[in-house]
Amino acid sequence: MAAAGSVKKSEEEWRAVLSPEQFRILRGKGTELRGTGEYNKLYEEGIYNCAGCGTPLYKSTTKFDSGCGWPAFYEGFPGAINRTPDPDGRRTEITCAACGGHLGHVFKGEGFKVPTDERHCVNSVSIKFAAAADSSASL
Repeated sequence: MAAAGSVKKSEEEWRAVLSPEQFRILRGKGTELRGTGEYNKLYEEGIYNCAGCGTPLYKSTTKFDSGCGWPAFYEGFPGAINRTPDPDGRRTEITCAACGGHLGHVFKGEGFKVPTDERHCVNSVSIKFAAAADSSASL
């Protein structure tokens, strides 16, 4: 796993390696439309990595169907995800600890039957899935 804050690129470098939609969400803190993400209903075994820098973020075993319209996880890999309260105090933003890419938001106390009582609501555009058969998913 990349060290926290270890992936640094200029805006031009990010634009060169990300699609326009990835740039809008990962670097511009945007949100994809509800129910449109390619990983919303994917439940295969593997690892979800940051789409910006490739850092492993979530195991598929922590993914659950929250019905929110975005991929939901109850926890990430230790140290892989930073949390920053939004200025309005209503939500907490989650970002990749290695590159700072915007992933989505984390919510607590919603009553889902998961070990952490948390829902990491993640944009599909912010992550890339590596199936368990792939060598990159062997964590």
